Amino acid sequence: MPTVLPRVTGSYLQPLLETAAARGVDARALAQAAGLATPLDPPPESLAARDYIALLATGAELAMDPHFGLHVGERMRLGAYSVYGLILLACADFAQALEQTQRYEQLAHDLGRSQLQVDGESGLACYTWTSHFPDATRHLAESVFAGIRTFGSWLAGRPLAPRRLAFAHHSDADPAEYERVLGMVPAFGANAHLACFDASLLAMPVPNADAGMYPVLQQHAERLLRERKDERERHGIVAQVRAAVIRNLANDRVRLASIAAELGLSSRTLQRKLADSGASFQQVLDAARYALAQDYLRQRGLSLADIAFLLGYQEQSAFTHAFREWSGLNPGAWRERALAGSA
Repeated sequence: MPTVLPRVTGSYLQPLLETAAARGVDARALAQAAGLATPLDPPPESLAARDYIALLATGAELAMDPHFGLHVGERMRLGAYSVYGLILLACADFAQALEQTQRYEQLAHDLGRSQLQVDGESGLACYTWTSHFPDATRHLAESVFAGIRTFGSWLAGRPLAPRRLAFAHHSDADPAEYERVLGMVPAFGANAHLACFDASLLAMPVPNADAGMYPVLQQHAERLLRERKDERERHGIVAQVRAAVIRNLANDRVRLASIAAELGLSSRTLQRKLADSGASFQQVLDAARYALAQDYLRQRGLSLADIAFLLGYQEQSAFTHAFREWSGLNPGAWRERALAGSA
């Protein structure tokens, strides 16, 4: 069964786009050069991790910036980390912040994972980041570590410098820029990407932490993690068909044969796969239309005729009949009730 592709949130992508723009590379040129079909202006809600990595490499080339990854990391702010960033603001100390990083960084990206080890004898704590994409250019790991130092220093209210810093890759770029951005010149060709610092830093309080918000934010983050898990478990043929239906609704290309062709299947094979998942093509189509119809009806600027068109109906009356079957109400009455409830 297919799995959900690793993603990067649009907010995590934003610093990359800003770094490229500051060096004269606009989003359209960057996307085109990286071979992406996805528009980047405005940034999408999320992007495939492989596409993000391609943008990093392409941005470095177009900007002719050997430290492009460092400069992307320098632009990391609270908003880039989404809910995970807000949780860090609510942590009592840096030990808790790093614990939450290990659990919740996946809410910002699927690029890699963090690990923290404390050595009582040396008095050092070592943070290791393992990339899920070892074939990526060095700009990926460098952007992550520059982002951590930039955001960590902002969180602490003062510059934070490591005692030891190492990357698994090699680099012949200017050492002075590494020292400026990261606080020291890293060692290259190490066994892992890591930063070690005085373990006493873990007990340092997070200035102005709103600890009272932590339970609420943690509950929200846990819900998002469960949704991600559920999505991965559900992501099979039904999810693929639903996504293809949504892409093609407004173009009136939601026949079984056309969706099957888009997925590289015969109509019979698609029907069999859906049946094995306990669904039919019509059920998936109706569910997608009903969900979208509810969203569209909440938008005052869309007429019923507009919504019928967006859902792939040739006649408004066909949409009205279908919506009544789904909800028990005419779409106009459903809209009045929904908008009154949100007023």
